[in-house]
Amino acid sequence: MTTPPWLWAAFTIAAAFAQTIRNAMQRELAAGLGTVGATQVRFLFGFPFALVFLAVLLAATGAPLPRPGMIFWLWVIAGAFIQIAATALMLAAMGERSFVVTIAYTKTEPIQVAVFGFVFLGDTVTPAMLAAIVTATVGVIVMSTKSGGMVGGIRPTLLGLASGGALALAVIGFRGAILSLSLPDYFMAATFTLVVGLAIQSVALSLYLSLFRPTVMFALLRAWKPSLFAGFMGALASQFWFLAFALATAASVRTLALIEVLFAQMVARYGFGQRTSAREAIGMALVVAGVALLLLAY
Repeated sequence: MTTPPWLWAAFTIAAAFAQTIRNAMQRELAAGLGTVGATQVRFLFGFPFALVFLAVLLAATGAPLPRPGMIFWLWVIAGAFIQIAATALMLAAMGERSFVVTIAYTKTEPIQVAVFGFVFLGDTVTPAMLAAIVTATVGVIVMSTKSGGMVGGIRPTLLGLASGGALALAVIGFRGAILSLSLPDYFMAATFTLVVGLAIQSVALSLYLSLFRPTVMFALLRAWKPSLFAGFMGALASQFWFLAFALATAASVRTLALIEVLFAQMVARYGFGQRTSAREAIGMALVVAGVALLLLAY
């Protein structure tokens, strides 16, 4: 069966929407659990749902589990631990600046993804794709600035930009792991990689919290009801991300993912009562233009 050429885009848009909801849930949980506790929510409570996704896939296809080699483990371990750092940095930035602007800071990653993807995976970027990446990235920078400098001061700026860089490296790690499996079934490659990645992250952060922040671990377990929904949305978003990574270059996926800024704006407006400035509106228009250029490049 031929895979439709637009399917990666559908997966990416679905992932961006689910991730926006998850980010909003984590932002609320961070007030009671702290940055590390809220970071663990997406991993610990997302892992069971990822296992369900894999079990359903195995039952539906009857395919055996992959037998990954050493290269897979190197890629997935790197991606897992770098993503932990990226998520913590993002939540720390959210604590100091508005939800939508923080999301904009983290979305400066596509150019870094393009560079890392070319260096580590040999992913190509055409001139049209590069134009789309630059246009969309300029859009998020415009959203994040005002006359006299970056919105919110240097600390949230650096936290957000560092989160974007770490996210770029994590994306390359996970795409590298998916590709290293060399499976004809991209659903299995993506889902298996997701399960392994979440298992590593859940165990690592659970050990850290149990040993050094036991009160946070207990608080996290007590907040299982809202955490369960955030975990589900996180696992769902990751499932769609990994499917997109299996079908398209990391730079393409992460550039189209900038549509999350628009979703974040809706959440900020209707969920948190934060209004859109004229500069943010111009930035969002550039993001949309960049996304349109990317889709035309395909």
